[in-house]
Amino acid sequence: MIHDNKPRQNLNQLIDRMNNGMIKVITGLRRSGKSFLMNRIFYNYLKSIGIDDEHIVLVQLDVEENERLLDRHVLADYLREQIKDDGQYYLFLDEIQEVDGFETVLNSFLRRDNVDLYVTGSNSRFLSTDIKTELRGRCDEDHPLKL
Repeated sequence: MIHDNKPRQNLNQLIDRMNNGMIKVITGLRRSGKSFLMNRIFYNYLKSIGIDDEHIVLVQLDVEENERLLDRHVLADYLREQIKDDGQYYLFLDEIQEVDGFETVLNSFLRRDNVDLYVTGSNSRFLSTDIKTELRGRCDEDHPLKL
């Protein structure tokens, strides 16, 4: 686990885990920098290595304009609509614990070869060991990025 907030070290850990077939989980208290790391620093890294905007899907689930996406079926449909070809896609789901049944959505997208999945979460349910069981060994549970 990471216990410091050095942005470069945290970025390097995300880079090392790219395309490993697992959910990259960034946990921590609200306002600890999770969203900034994923949505700004890692996003900018992906752009710098030539990833097109269309292949980076960012969904912030704690803002009013995305309230409809809090239904797991609507979220899954929305994400499927964003994946338009066989190219590699990077899905960023910010504050995923806001979606009841999010585990089903995450598991379904991990079955796609062209999806690399990154999530942030901050409440006690998301941080619990029960989530590891529910995600059936599909998250980077041994080394969560903890801010």
